[in-house]
Amino acid sequence: MTAHSDAKSIDRLIAQAERLGVIGSPSSTAGLALDILGPAVGKKLVGELALFHFGQDGVPHYALGQITEVQLKNVWHEDPAMRSLIRQRGRVDAVSESQDTHLGKMVISAVFKQGGPGGFEPSILGTVPSTGTAIHQVNDEVLGQLLSPYRDQLFYLGHVYGSKPQLPLWFKHFGRGPDGANEAYHLGIFGKTGSGKSVLAKMALVAYSRYPNMAILVMDPQGEFARDLRGGGASHDEFTLPVRGIINAFGKPTYVMTVRNLVLDRWDLFEQILLESQFFERLTVSRGENRELASDILCDRLRKAKVTLKHLFKRESFDKAWKALGDEKVQRVFYRSDGPRGRFNEALKEADPDEFFDQYWTPVTELFREDRPQARTVEKALAWLLKPDAKNRPILVVDLSREQAHGIFWNERIQGLVIKRLLDGINQAAEHFYKDDQTLNALVMIDEAHRLAPRYLAQDDDVGRAVRSVLIDAARTTRKYGLGWFFISQTLSSIHPEILQQLRIFFFGFGLGLGQEFESLRQLIGSSSTALDLYQLFRDPHSAFDAASRQSYVGN
Repeated sequence: MTAHSDAKSIDRLIAQAERLGVIGSPSSTAGLALDILGPAVGKKLVGELALFHFGQDGVPHYALGQITEVQLKNVWHEDPAMRSLIRQRGRVDAVSESQDTHLGKMVISAVFKQGGPGGFEPSILGTVPSTGTAIHQVNDEVLGQLLSPYRDQLFYLGHVYGSKPQLPLWFKHFGRGPDGANEAYHLGIFGKTGSGKSVLAKMALVAYSRYPNMAILVMDPQGEFARDLRGGGASHDEFTLPVRGIINAFGKPTYVMTVRNLVLDRWDLFEQILLESQFFERLTVSRGENRELASDILCDRLRKAKVTLKHLFKRESFDKAWKALGDEKVQRVFYRSDGPRGRFNEALKEADPDEFFDQYWTPVTELFREDRPQARTVEKALAWLLKPDAKNRPILVVDLSREQAHGIFWNERIQGLVIKRLLDGINQAAEHFYKDDQTLNALVMIDEAHRLAPRYLAQDDDVGRAVRSVLIDAARTTRKYGLGWFFISQTLSSIHPEILQQLRIFFFGFGLGLGQEFESLRQLIGSSSTALDLYQLFRDPHSAFDAASRQSYVGN
């Protein structure tokens, strides 16, 4: 089909679509004023997706946009004398209703021009069409014709807010080729609990799973993504999104790794986790410099004794550690004075080694044990995920929820240390690919991002500060490596601004319309007040009378 026949086809579809109004005055390329036609006055217009045909540089163009506001004006009702009469009678038949005019505002979101190999290609609104230019309601047929050159690349996420057409979006992988963006980009989904952000994130995950050459890592602190991939679907009000079934249909390999089969593989991690445990606390070593020195010297002695991380769980490894703590040379490293050293020795003598091994040593060393069922070290897991010559690279979901940590020492700080290890590993892999003139072509999805990259942190939260620092640096630098980041958060104001500044694509769900959240949203959107006005019309999905009438809204 030629570009000329494409134009004729879409012109026929537009002519058949309902006419809502015409372009009025004053209008600009930033926003158009609409004169609403009489038959359309009784329709719901706010949020409606509309389209008009205009000429630019001698080429037919088609502009898509949303109606963001409708105003009613009646100049006779604004006259003081007429207002007095209306106050007495309620209405004046000669002017009330019959002299009403309805004015709309329309913001342009996309422009296409005739031409290109597929018939249409993206353009911009570089001029203002003349007054009287017809504004038509958009339907799926019109959208399908306009986007026909990109049909195979589109993914539909529900419907346009306040309108019936399905919402088409591009989700491209980060590599080269017709389906690739040739670079990575960062995304964010923000909305309060119940706004639908989790389901939207899973739909985006499904969209990216179409690409066999793209690797996806999901950091899952609450285990929500893992449950869906195990159980097959994400339930949301009146429908279930069959996440696992769709991904399996695309042929994308998936693997859910929990803390039960994720093996830590660094001595510094063991040292830090031992610090967090009650091991030294039960031996009267106070938190702070003394405990840090004690943990450091103990790990050093174990390494010198040829104890490996994967064998730390064995009783002979514990016995070597216990014996080292009884060495005066070791004690003098963290207790130089006789008094504290004497109290430590007394606690060591009174302690039951069997109790310490079972209750305080084993839960920590289990994290480093490689002979657990289906266990894999962090390094091996990432190597499997990012294998460059794999024909179909997988989705790896790391379930870091407390429910999966039975029998293992686990809390939020340990979770943070594990996340940092994963982040460091994938960043190092991205740099390695870049040095070899390869693109990583990988996406990292992070749920509960406000906990990992918060704007503010407690002064003593060194683990949280380290995790946040890695994420901020990654958001700034990894785009050129082909590594993109997808942040999912219940709040916007609590996310560190350095992260927000690096995001290219935003999705905003319900719940950001008040206080600090709205102020943060305003700063991101800038001067687009009409978009903010439309966003504030979003209704709380849970304010519906029943589950069947609930609706989730997301602004992009």
